Amino acid sequence: MRNIVTMTRRELTAQFYSPIAYVVLVVFLVLSGIIFGMANFQPGAEASARMLFGLVPLILVLVSPLLTMRLLSDEFRTGTIETLMTAPINDAEVILGKFLGTFLFYLVMLAGTLVYPIILSFYGSLDTGLALCSYVGLLLVGGLFISVGLFFSTCTQNQVIAAICTLAILAVFTFLGDWLASGQEGTLRVILQHLSIRSHYEVFVRGLLDSNHVVFFITSTALFLFLGVKALEFRRWR
Repeated sequence: MRNIVTMTRRELTAQFYSPIAYVVLVVFLVLSGIIFGMANFQPGAEASARMLFGLVPLILVLVSPLLTMRLLSDEFRTGTIETLMTAPINDAEVILGKFLGTFLFYLVMLAGTLVYPIILSFYGSLDTGLALCSYVGLLLVGGLFISVGLFFSTCTQNQVIAAICTLAILAVFTFLGDWLASGQEGTLRVILQHLSIRSHYEVFVRGLLDSNHVVFFITSTALFLFLGVKALEFRRWR
């Protein structure tokens, strides 16, 4: 546990020293602010954060690859991975520490959006239950996206390749899952629908907290973290 805490602190500090992380933070807040303004500050528009919460995954698909592409790719590129691998820390602790450090930075990003529900509360009755469920969904989506990006960052020392692979996978399973499923039948259709990240997330945006969808995000995140550990083990002994 001490190694994980140390690794988490190291990664969180690296995020705050990284110019890319600040670019991601600014882009995320600017895009979410634009969506919020377009949804609520139009004549006759409903004072609701539903549209914002519904479109945040689109922003995350675009920015999370930038946030995760350097996590281990940069370690391999600069050679600092050799120092890390000779330290008294195992591969699982490295992956978990990297994940938790990045997830904490993601929490900072989400904290910046708390101003929007506060603004809405001045214009009408805020649906607190919907807002809370939506934020739970965003936490789960963010954890999954970070684990996917971390896995691909472990597979290559090229940050651009890691970002492109992460973007491609997230885009397919977030926005194309339902479309791909519509052209299939039987078991394949059921599987593709189940793998659609957007369909699982939209349940939270409707203000529902369903354990089945929570389990989907947790198990998917755990799967990619496990794959990241195995990829790191392979690179260590290759």
